[in-house]
Amino acid sequence: MEAGGDQRAAVSARLGIFGGTFNPVHVGHLVMARDALERCRLDRVLFMPCARPPHKAAHHLAPDADRLAMLRLAIRGERRFGVSDLELKRGGTSYTIDTIRALQKKFPRARLHFIIGSDSLYELHAWREIKELLRRCVFITLERPGFPPVRTTARALHLEEPWPRRLARTVLRGHGIDLSSTEVRRRVKRGLSIRHLVTPAVDGYIRRRKLYR
Repeated sequence: MEAGGDQRAAVSARLGIFGGTFNPVHVGHLVMARDALERCRLDRVLFMPCARPPHKAAHHLAPDADRLAMLRLAIRGERRFGVSDLELKRGGTSYTIDTIRALQKKFPRARLHFIIGSDSLYELHAWREIKELLRRCVFITLERPGFPPVRTTARALHLEEPWPRRLARTVLRGHGIDLSSTEVRRRVKRGLSIRHLVTPAVDGYIRRRKLYR
């Protein structure tokens, strides 16, 4: 983890985990994290870049070191944000249940909250050991712009009760920003500006490293 991240997370009663490829991290990610932090009264949010996503193609991924460096730059100065390299160090396909187990062992007193977008909510039933995962952490779902209103019925989620009802409690309407890492990468490839889509530090890093070209 980031220097100092262990100590601060260890005493946090409510710890948010924001997983993803962050390829690259953009302002939409930061706004989602801020919304979850404030609306669910979290003490801290850890950004968790995955080594290899189980449900996405990995051939467009920037090197681990670059994704980690961009995250560190993006959250610099944000006292309640941190970065964890747990999944990158573990390597291989990143399964959330393995990460949650490791974090619970490391921070036994923390209540873990996993942050997702509403598009991922409908895929939860296919996640590894999903029922065990639902028992171990609270899922915070942020509605995404351009998507229909979230449906949390058992039929829509392919999960039996009580899980749809529990998941519905933490569906939030945040400051939706219609932006994706895919769009950022496409703009870089076409030579277009990504100013205001990522932080200035991340913009400069992408240009210096000639990423996504």
